[in-house]
Amino acid sequence: MKTIFLSLSLLFLFSCQNQAQVNSKQQAVIDAMPIEVPMQNGKARAYFASGCFWCVEAIYEHVKGVDEVINGYSGGYTKNPTYESSNTGNTGHAEAVEVIYDPNLVSFATLVDVYFGSQNVTQVNGQGNDRGSQYRSIIFYQNDEQKKIILQKKEALAKKLNEKIAAEVYPFQKFWVAEDYHQDYEKLHPNDGYIRNVSVPRLNRFKAKFPQLLKK
Repeated sequence: MKTIFLSLSLLFLFSCQNQAQVNSKQQAVIDAMPIEVPMQNGKARAYFASGCFWCVEAIYEHVKGVDEVINGYSGGYTKNPTYESSNTGNTGHAEAVEVIYDPNLVSFATLVDVYFGSQNVTQVNGQGNDRGSQYRSIIFYQNDEQKKIILQKKEALAKKLNEKIAAEVYPFQKFWVAEDYHQDYEKLHPNDGYIRNVSVPRLNRFKAKFPQLLKK
């Protein structure tokens, strides 16, 4: 009986701790109305967080119809986040990417497929050894149509795997561009140990899974 009581107590405590991780400022972000980014020169923008942005940038830059990918921070409540401040886990932000794409060549739904298909979808607060709220998975929607697409795909994946999908679904609010030295990081630092041992293998797994989506 004591064992059962202790287990229930620990479960309750763990649940309370998980709930406490979302403070009032973060909850306000989650509950906000989405902001839709207008198209520019026929190009749309989509926003994703899935671990280290160096990795995610490289993946989306290989997708047909994607013009450019920019690294930055999103999903939090702190203005002007930096790499150092986001790494504290106290800004609410996650490392994210802005994907600039031609909707005539690649759909938002396909970008969502790339998102779920290029990560460990069950890992909470991180990807691989990159752990912490700044590395958590978030997928952002700008309108009801995008939200519907995301939720349907997330639900279908959960049923297929019989697992809980870790990605959070947030209304898009603002994207803060990261420091210059984070942009095109994999291209500019091919011999970096992290790039060779983590980013490139993740990219290659994506390429093997979605050969039909790759640029020539």
